[in-house]
Amino acid sequence: MPAVMKPLAAASPVSAPPSPRRSVAGSSGAPCQSLHSSFRGISLRCRPRKPVHRSPPLRSSRAAAQVVAMKPAIQFIQGTDEQTIPDVRLTKSRDGTNGVAIFEFDQPSVFDSSAELGDITGFYMIDEEGMLQTVDVSAKFVNGKPARVEAKYVMRTAGDWDRFMRFMERYSQANGLQFVKN
Repeated sequence: MPAVMKPLAAASPVSAPPSPRRSVAGSSGAPCQSLHSSFRGISLRCRPRKPVHRSPPLRSSRAAAQVVAMKPAIQFIQGTDEQTIPDVRLTKSRDGTNGVAIFEFDQPSVFDSSAELGDITGFYMIDEEGMLQTVDVSAKFVNGKPARVEAKYVMRTAGDWDRFMRFMERYSQANGLQFVKN
């Protein structure tokens, strides 16, 4: 219901004649309590409105950003989340322009599913902002069996470093990791 402003003289209790009780339908459609106006003592009652069938609102040219909350994940095969939590080592250059993150996975679950889903295709870090990826992945074998996977992610700009740190903050919160400075 649009608000209407009236001149003070018209809304004054002295200049306004007494008016009968009126009913006003509530905007929410739910019943509400009686309201008393402080100016003329008018009792207002809100009644539920009959449901109105409306077509969906038209989209404007500016589409609203839709925030999708998702759990950050690491994948070696796209579409299959790695269940093993890695040890992560970070190094950063003195001038702060580049850095390297080394992820070490002991007995990763990717070896359990690689027979059915295929080979490791890369290292993918996925969160609500998108995906960070590298193909610098190596496997370590002990007695002919896969034991460890190591992935190296290189950040060449300060923006890459900031984006990586946002991912790691989300990933660490979701998986109970903590930062330990050496």
